[in-house]
Amino acid sequence: MSTEEMSLEDLFCAVDDFCRLFLPDWHRQQLQCGERKRRRGSRMVLSEIMTILIHFHQSHYRDFKAFYLLHVCRHLAGAFPQRLSYNRFVALIPTALVPLCVYLQTRKGQETGISFIDATSLVVCHNRRIHSHKVFKKIARRGKTSVGWFLRLQAPPGGQ
Repeated sequence: MSTEEMSLEDLFCAVDDFCRLFLPDWHRQQLQCGERKRRRGSRMVLSEIMTILIHFHQSHYRDFKAFYLLHVCRHLAGAFPQRLSYNRFVALIPTALVPLCVYLQTRKGQETGISFIDATSLVVCHNRRIHSHKVFKKIARRGKTSVGWFLRLQAPPGGQ
């Protein structure tokens, strides 16, 4: 079942099961610098933080602050009774980066060989500076869109 089809409860259970298996091994494999470090827990556990981050990407919100304050704090208060202030939650996001990346790698499907290519032109510089532009001199070409002329990057011959 993909994470898009999961309810919030199913998503949390999957993330929590992953964290129970992953975290002990991850902490055991980390290098020690000789200093004793406190591993003080937060009111929210890592699986809750990861669930909120994944749920944000499934939502229609474009802004995480609006998602957290308007959706999580208001509508998901029962699901996350120990939720943190927005600033504290944002400060804890880096602690979830490695486990979140590993979790998402475990949820990948089989590769099909089908790829999507974004053919959007990348504007390199303003038209007035085209003649003095030297950084992408060999691969940048003039182009035209419905908006006007511009200097764009072009794939080198051979598709590399």
